[in-house]
Amino acid sequence: LTRWINRIGFAREDVYIANIVKCRPPGNRAPLPEEAATCLPYLRRQIRAIRPEVICTLGAVALNFLLGNNDRITRARGEWRDLDGIPVLPTYHPAYILRNATREHEVLADFDLLAERLRTG
Repeated sequence: LTRWINRIGFAREDVYIANIVKCRPPGNRAPLPEEAATCLPYLRRQIRAIRPEVICTLGAVALNFLLGNNDRITRARGEWRDLDGIPVLPTYHPAYILRNATREHEVLADFDLLAERLRTG
């Protein structure tokens, strides 16, 4: 993730990184719907406080819990969405890319879209 952030001209300190849930589920499993539902109001307050220019969701869990849908990340990645007037760009989770390195070029293209949106508004 840090390498992708650096590649588009930012330092990791320049971005705010948040998780859907505020604690790690046992065995590092995906959060259960009730766990995400419990933490989502806190995340939404963080987003309102930070007022980000863009949001990049990493993986299907972040995409679907944050936007309240059930999209497949393979179809949603690289397509801009909206969350209360904030542009949202879904892409693959870094852990997925570690297991599927041949798809990293898609993440790089998505990060190029992020950089372009940040440059042009």
